[in-house]
Amino acid sequence: MAHRRFQIDQESLPSLPGMMLVTVEALKELGGSATVRELNERVIELEGVTETEQAFTMPRNENQPRVSYYLAWARTYLKRGNALENSSRGVWALTETGAEITGLDKTREIYERVGQEERERARAKREAAKSAKADFVEPQVDVPNEAEDWKSLLLNVLGAMTPDAFERLSQRLLREAGFTKVEVRGKSGDGGIDGVGVLRMNLVSFQVYFQCKRWKGSVSAKEIRDFRGALQGRADKGLFISTGHFSSQASDEATRDGAIAIDLIDGDRLCALLKENRLGVETEMIESVRIRSNWFENI
Repeated sequence: MAHRRFQIDQESLPSLPGMMLVTVEALKELGGSATVRELNERVIELEGVTETEQAFTMPRNENQPRVSYYLAWARTYLKRGNALENSSRGVWALTETGAEITGLDKTREIYERVGQEERERARAKREAAKSAKADFVEPQVDVPNEAEDWKSLLLNVLGAMTPDAFERLSQRLLREAGFTKVEVRGKSGDGGIDGVGVLRMNLVSFQVYFQCKRWKGSVSAKEIRDFRGALQGRADKGLFISTGHFSSQASDEATRDGAIAIDLIDGDRLCALLKENRLGVETEMIESVRIRSNWFENI
């Protein structure tokens, strides 16, 4: 394997310029644009990030993988350096500037320039507030809103549920999604199968066996293989629901050619589905009032 541009562990900070370079390379291989999931998985593949490394999480948020967190920072630096752009649909793309990046010297230059801009902005803010704050350590770049605070709070609530309550929640979610005859097996479940439901697609219906686990950190390929083993001879489709995240190896195993296909719902998607179906999640429209002073002056 080629020399890696960054390392992931539980304590030290990874090389952001290295992450930025691999992000650019991954986007080039993906045709110049990609979703966050596609991009992260390709970076992990290019760098050979192990499942153990993917399982490392942030100290204050066990639901957030360290590699995903710092890759979000890498994208943000590249965006601030006009090397990347992102749409409202969460698709990231190379700009003309980004397409010209071929070496670590270019990403390091962007990293240092953006960092300097942030230090100057922080210094000006401190002076304006006449506040004697601690020296600036890490640039406070606005990270794209990829893991909203509400999702972290919701995942903490889900993690505190009892196993049988989480199974009932999964049952309700599947029913809202169009499944019928959804049965939760509870303690009688075998081989990692927590339940089964029937999904109708036009004129055809088929059984889907599911496993739902409150999980902190990364679900590995082994768990996917074990679940598939329990499905042999029973179903053509499986569904794995987790409050955690799936390693890239687990994602590859779930869609391996010649094997029973298993759909994956990680914590991020689970939160989105609960919000979409209004299951324990409510949204509020906040009214904003703005006074147009010049309007009154023209009366």
